[in-house]
Parts: sequence; structure tokens; C-alpha cells
Amino acid sequence: MAHTNHNLQDDIQKVLIDERTLQARLQALARQIEADYAGKEDVLLLCVLKGAFIFLADLSRALQIPHQLEFMAISSYGSGTTSSGAVQIMLDLKQDIAGRHVLVVEDIIDSGRTLQYMRRILTARSPATIKIVTLLNKPSRREVDVPVDYIGFDIPDEFVVGYGLDYAQLYRNLPYIAVLKPEVFAGSG
Repeated sequence: MAHTNHNLQDDIQKVLIDERTLQARLQALARQIEADYAGKEDVLLLCVLKGAFIFLADLSRALQIPHQLEFMAISSYGSGTTSSGAVQIMLDLKQDIAGRHVLVVEDIIDSGRTLQYMRRILTARSPATIKIVTLLNKPSRREVDVPVDYIGFDIPDEFVVGYGLDYAQLYRNLPYIAVLKPEVFAGSG
């Protein structure tokens, strides 16, 4: 599908969470995280690429506690709109997390399988603590029980884009969370 001179906003069915609401919730999450990590050293925000990078950037700027950043890419999605169930590490950590307070920064939790897999891998590396913050949570799609410490928003089972989330590597740059028109991804399952 050619996207030359294509206005991505024309593909939006509705805005689910507007920019102001997103930023207000992000500030509230930052205050909660600061309170929970007060006095702890070696705090590491672990961004799950690519979807969480904008959330990570804004969260990192909002936090008033010392922290470092690390990145990991784990994939369970193809270019479709539903999780494939297969999980693969695309980019692993560059530093040791033993004894660190690791806060995994996720964009969205759907089935929970990717997060369960990632948590198992990280736990084997002996961090002091592992907590999870997700911008979006789809409780109706959960297939495995994974503990999530901080949730930005519970959302319905709709395919969402924006604020780092994509469809076919597009729409990440939208400053809000939106639902695509069904015809945009029709037939991609």
C-alpha cells in the first residue's frame, strides 16, 4: 500500500485517548513510581522496543528519581493486528541487571505471553526487583496471568495505534491513542 502524500489521520476511526489525557495519566504514573522507588539506587527503565519508546521518553522526563535506560526488543507480532503467539528476542540487553531495580516499560499488554516470556528471561538474570509499567492494558485479551504493577489505561479489545504503537510500522508519531478504520487493516488478520 503506497503512502506517498497520505494523511495518516484520514485512517483514524476515533481517538480513544487524547493527548491531554495521556500526558496527565503519565504524570500520575511518574508520581506513583517515584514514591515506590524513593531511596532505591540502581533503577533501570527497560524499554520494550519499538512500541514503548515514546512512552519511555515521556516517562523518563517526568521522573524525578535517578534512573538509567536500557532497551530490549521482543516480538510476538507480525504485521497483522493480532499476536502470533511466537516470541523472539530481536535485541537483548547490553548490560548486566543483577541487583538492579528493573522497571519494564511496555506500550500495551494483550495476551500477556510476550511479557511472561520476558519476565522469565529477566528473572534468570537476578535483578533486585522487576516491576512492570504499561501504558495500555487489554484485560479481555489476557491468556496468561502476569503481574502488572502500573497501568496507564485499561482499553477495550480494539486495534490501537499512536503514541509509539504502530500498524505496519506507521502511525507511531500520532500524539494520541486511536482506533484505525477497519478498512485500513482489512484482510491482514
